[in-house]
Amino acid sequence: MVPAIASTSGPVLVIGAGLLGASIGLGLQHLGVRVYVRDASPTTEAVAQDIGAGQSVRAVHEAGQTLSDPALVVVAAPPDVVAELVVEALSDFPDAVVIDIASVKSSILDDVAAAGADLSRYVGTHPMAGREKSGPVAARGELFTSMPWVICPTETTSARAVTTAKNLAVDLGATVTVMDAAEHDETVALISHLPQVMSSLLASRLQDTPLHHLSLSGQGLRDTTRIAGSDPSLWVQILSANARPIVESLHEVRTDLDRLISTLENPMAGGARLDIAQLMAEGNSGQARIPGKHGGAPRAFATLTVAVDDTPGTIARLLTEIGEDGINLEDMRLEHSPGQPVGLVVVSVDPNRREELVNALNERNWKVVQ
Repeated sequence: MVPAIASTSGPVLVIGAGLLGASIGLGLQHLGVRVYVRDASPTTEAVAQDIGAGQSVRAVHEAGQTLSDPALVVVAAPPDVVAELVVEALSDFPDAVVIDIASVKSSILDDVAAAGADLSRYVGTHPMAGREKSGPVAARGELFTSMPWVICPTETTSARAVTTAKNLAVDLGATVTVMDAAEHDETVALISHLPQVMSSLLASRLQDTPLHHLSLSGQGLRDTTRIAGSDPSLWVQILSANARPIVESLHEVRTDLDRLISTLENPMAGGARLDIAQLMAEGNSGQARIPGKHGGAPRAFATLTVAVDDTPGTIARLLTEIGEDGINLEDMRLEHSPGQPVGLVVVSVDPNRREELVNALNERNWKVVQ
């Protein structure tokens, strides 16, 4: 839960007024912390001010006012310019703690150190949050609530700087995790960067697929290619900056692919079907280790599917009525039948309450199909 009183001391200067930077500004402003926003794009900076993410640095200067020295500078810019902006901020504001929120850490730290900057006031961090939309218009003050926020101090980072970074994350409702930069980069290579690569590679196979073939697509294809719509220019920077650990993961994937290809080239050979089953079971095992919504060990839930009319407010009414029946919804996904005026809502609940929910929905005239 976001605290009512902020531990973060202002003013805070946010450099980069995109989705994450503007969301930080909105969250801090809501807590009464004074925020300035600065962006290379005058329009982006103005929009960030208009939505309440902070006061535009340009507007301050144009009004002939003086910018108060920030106690904290948050660099929320694209990865390829972060190190330069961090070094600049450390020089321009010698009393401020400077953090960045880029999704790669080691290469930025190396560049800041190579520039001879004061590492005692710098902390690399990474809030593991985002949306499919970008820019300040998509910003939300609650974006970081209950999301992980990684803090990557070094041996030379001061206790004040670490505390400042942690306070910011906690003020915005995030859950703090501390690890060094190398461990962070190896971790996100597997849990974030590799999924993006795999999704994009799969989606690239669809470029020349006839549309009448794609019309048969089910939810599985939509689920596995959803993040393939991400910004290519941003991912060029991320993949380039974290290439080594990503390559290590890709080598492991290639080993499994070679194994599967070899097996499928002669699927009737002795042991082939067992090998296929083992590969699928290994996937089951890995997927089962992903924590559930409450964290910790994953739990097994029961699912049921409800057919709903594709009309405004129908899904909202379904969720409301499930809540009225006192049953906690653990997960939900939507499936659409192309060309049909009906959608499928797949809900996950406590197995002990599945039958109760089926009966309650039937009584309310919902169509429970499985």
